[in-house]
Amino acid sequence: MSGRQLPLPLALPPERGAPVISDRSNAVARTWLAAPDDWPNGRLALFGPEGVGKSLLLRQGAARLGLRVLEGPSLRGVPDGLPSAVDDADCAAEEEALFHLINACASTGALLLLAGREPPARWRVRLPDLASRLRATHAVEIEEPSEQLLRALLAHHFAERQVRVDAATQDWLLLRLPREAAAVSRAAARLDRAALATGGAVTRALARHVLADLPGFGSDEPAGEEHDVSVASPGDGSNPMPKLL
Repeated sequence: MSGRQLPLPLALPPERGAPVISDRSNAVARTWLAAPDDWPNGRLALFGPEGVGKSLLLRQGAARLGLRVLEGPSLRGVPDGLPSAVDDADCAAEEEALFHLINACASTGALLLLAGREPPARWRVRLPDLASRLRATHAVEIEEPSEQLLRALLAHHFAERQVRVDAATQDWLLLRLPREAAAVSRAAARLDRAALATGGAVTRALARHVLADLPGFGSDEPAGEEHDVSVASPGDGSNPMPKLL
């Protein structure tokens, strides 16, 4: 029997187990989540591209504020007006259910926290009354992460999958990956599967092969590069890594 480990189709839930990292990209959202009394009409929506931490911040805020967490794709029927947080609210299974939830929370004075890819005013809905409620919902953008946060996210994704990647290889990857949280997550997942399949370490050669068709990945060495680019890390006198909350 071969000692090589077979890759299993393990898909980690996006963002669920990640640490919350303070960053300029989510500073405004964190400020609003800390001040629920300031939410206009008792509603707040978080929006931003894939992988920037919307679900994580929504769940953290829900836990702190005592909100139940609902999933948009499962939202149906006539929800009651309990304080709620709805992840992927822009993908609600039934528009009527989201409309009823907004009205129910408004009538009871309960907080309602939403999350989606776009601001609520841009969600494609067919109910005019729901569109009106969404336009009246204050929306806060979570932007693409800073360089420090991208570094922390890449390290977290590898640690979460128990993949050991040396610092020099992580530096090399960060120079070539798109500056997007989703791209970092997808790259880590691909490299994890490849390392399991080959039974070896994550190397530059493996990364070049596995990530060759990842949109935005630059596999070529930068012009004039003769050695690994030194990237500041904790303990070298440079700025510290972002704090994990």
